[in-house]
Amino acid sequence: MFWIAWSSLGLATILSCLAAYFGSSIGKRAGTREFLVVAAGILAIVSAVVAAVTDSVAQASNVPAFYVIVLSSIFAISFGGPFTELVFRLAAKNDSTLVKDESDPSPLRGGLWIGLLERAAIVSTLWASWPEGIAIVMAIKGLGRFSELKDHRAAEQFILGTFASGLIAAGSYGLGLLLL
Repeated sequence: MFWIAWSSLGLATILSCLAAYFGSSIGKRAGTREFLVVAAGILAIVSAVVAAVTDSVAQASNVPAFYVIVLSSIFAISFGGPFTELVFRLAAKNDSTLVKDESDPSPLRGGLWIGLLERAAIVSTLWASWPEGIAIVMAIKGLGRFSELKDHRAAEQFILGTFASGLIAAGSYGLGLLLL
């Protein structure tokens, strides 16, 4: 059963890398990307449930910790961007006052790279057993975006993106712990 959990996480990582490859897509490619994000999320949940239910401690010794750390980190970094954009899209559908074209640029520039670095920093500090580092990452991100947060749309996007990104990074770390 441990190998089912390990394989599910591996497949989820591949699907999330494919979803990240599609980038900000519109039309048919956006539907494909959303499907890949949902499928990767379901596989990650399956991996977590199987790892939690089975006795993975006895079987985990077959996999070096380095591989678990690398795989969970790659999953966090690659899955977070497409997941965050899905959250943005769902939030925009529920916002009746928002009138926006699909091609309307984001009020926050550089969000893709900031998100990648944010997730990498969060998952790294957690794997380094230094959770206080998350506060430093959030402080740096908040200070860097402070002047842009006067715009209501920018502030909403900042909060949604930060929460989604942080939850994915922390969840990937937790999933990695289940596989160790």
